[in-house]
Amino acid sequence: VYRGSVKDFQGFDANQDAEALYNAMKGFGSDKEAILDLITSRSNKQRVEICQAYKSLYGKDLIADLKYELTGKFERLIVSLMRPPAYGDAKEIKDAISGVGTDEKCLIEILASRTNQEIHDLVAAYKDAYERDLEADIVGDTSGHFKKMLIVLLQGAREEDDVVSEDLVQQDAKDLLEAGELKWGTDEAQFIYILGRRSRQHLRLVFDEYLKIAGKPIERSIRAELSGDFEKLMLAVVKCIRSRAEYFAERLYKAMKGLGTRDNTLIRIMVSRSEIDMLDIREVFRTKYEKSLYNMIKEDTSGEYKKALLKLCGGDDDAAGEFFPEAAQVAYRMWELSAVKVELRGTVQPAGDFNDDGDAQVLRKAMKGLGTDEGAIIEVVTKRSNAQRQQILKAYKAHYGRDLMADLKSELSGSLAKLILGLMLTPAQYDAKQLRKAVEGAGTDESVLIEIMATRNNQEIRAINEAYQEAYHKSLEDDLSSDTSGHFKRILVSLALGNRDEGPENLTQAHEDAKKLADVSSNDSSDSLETRFLSILCTRSYPHLRRVFQEFIKMTNHDVEHAIKKRMSGDVRDAFVAIVRSVKNKPAFFADKLYKSMKGAGTDERTLTRIMISRSEIDLFNIRGEFIDLFDKSLHHMIEKDTSGDYRKALLVLCGGED
Repeated sequence: VYRGSVKDFQGFDANQDAEALYNAMKGFGSDKEAILDLITSRSNKQRVEICQAYKSLYGKDLIADLKYELTGKFERLIVSLMRPPAYGDAKEIKDAISGVGTDEKCLIEILASRTNQEIHDLVAAYKDAYERDLEADIVGDTSGHFKKMLIVLLQGAREEDDVVSEDLVQQDAKDLLEAGELKWGTDEAQFIYILGRRSRQHLRLVFDEYLKIAGKPIERSIRAELSGDFEKLMLAVVKCIRSRAEYFAERLYKAMKGLGTRDNTLIRIMVSRSEIDMLDIREVFRTKYEKSLYNMIKEDTSGEYKKALLKLCGGDDDAAGEFFPEAAQVAYRMWELSAVKVELRGTVQPAGDFNDDGDAQVLRKAMKGLGTDEGAIIEVVTKRSNAQRQQILKAYKAHYGRDLMADLKSELSGSLAKLILGLMLTPAQYDAKQLRKAVEGAGTDESVLIEIMATRNNQEIRAINEAYQEAYHKSLEDDLSSDTSGHFKRILVSLALGNRDEGPENLTQAHEDAKKLADVSSNDSSDSLETRFLSILCTRSYPHLRRVFQEFIKMTNHDVEHAIKKRMSGDVRDAFVAIVRSVKNKPAFFADKLYKSMKGAGTDERTLTRIMISRSEIDLFNIRGEFIDLFDKSLHHMIEKDTSGDYRKALLVLCGGED
């Protein structure tokens, strides 16, 4: 099935189009609208014919005339569309290695993503256009393992056999693990050989096997073991093996997000993928970034340049509200990866040679007299497990007849006080306190209710209920019921029971559950859409729900999260989405929350503090890994950049290291 956004124009006449372009550029000024309408609605093959007809009719070079008449980004885009794909790639690479400095990102994007045939065509086009050898030019302009991998890719010799040997898959996964994680230093040659030569189908299975034996995705190991441009190249290869559409969707998003636009990247991808997989890229973009590629281009560009890009994009998926097979495949792969058992690890471990009385003395000394030694307090509190902190509380009381919590509250202030005092509470007491704050006073903080109730297991929920009753002399369920309403209240009350099934998946039941979630035709008010989702998402076990979500994708070509967003709104939608994301990948859910708490102007310190405290002994190490995978920057780096003073010091200790 053709998945490009630009197709052959019906009733095409090269001479007629050549004449129309000539007239659009004749005289003073040029009709840019006519030029962009014509060129963006013809396929590349037809544009090449127009160039030939133009030369025959007027004895002139069409590309030279377009360069003369047009300017800036619009000119670059239109001229790029006129070149055959291989010559377009050749021009991009020539520009990337000419002059001072090298555009490594351009080299990586092109050589990591092209098929064998596209690579062969590129090498031939480069030779034809510049009378130079591409391999020799790349050797002269790059170095080290980065150069070696580029040369391997430049051979266009990746295996293309769809028949996969299970033994070889296991051996390659083992070899990659031994070449990196299990080796002192890294055997880069092994990474180059396997990732540069094996077929796409084979490597996808290798990546799955690697996740099983290493307990982490191959991308995370590459980040840990490799560095610089070589690391970026290998990550790009892995991403393209998994899904080229997802790789290009990410590249496009990064080209437009934040201040400024990387127009060269935007143009190169929109031109090169317009007749290959632009529809797939659009679908993945919409799923991954919750907005359409069309709308992001519309917001980020202007003038004829914008109009031409939107024509190449080929449609607005926000308006269509659809979800297609490529996006479904990406979602399905993510569900399958989430089902692999990965060891959860906190960043705070019990201190060795722990002495509760000694720690109590250190804390008393830090708060005695004029001034407070915040550093000593941070050193003790952040480097002890919660169970050890509870022992320190008792030892402090026994030794000094004083309440350590009251003393800390008196001596500390601001964000640091909230962080240290939160760490001194038991996890259940802390969650109960956060829930109480979310419901008391004017207004309700629904996001806190959702975050805590949607992510805690049965045991944690029951402990929260007990802590809440003890601290506030009323039940959590009563407070949730009185402070919320409708379907949202029913979701929270259901979760507050802590009665989620804890058994394994049941395939027959999963199929029935998926069918129930997919049914939009029911008119029975007692069996509303929200009721059906509640009865499944709030009660089934995590392993079973993962299977339900996979069955849902098979059944509808939709991801369940996308379906929730399309069919529901407000707090109900947000609660169900949080449950789905928690089931799918809880560390990734919290990584996303942490990122959002620090990105942009200002910091949501309440969210940042709450997550760093509550996950520090459960899965903060895993959250760190997901954070760098999702956002290409470490949690440590973002905390360091976004916070300050003793609050930052304490957070960085809890973070547990730089990735």
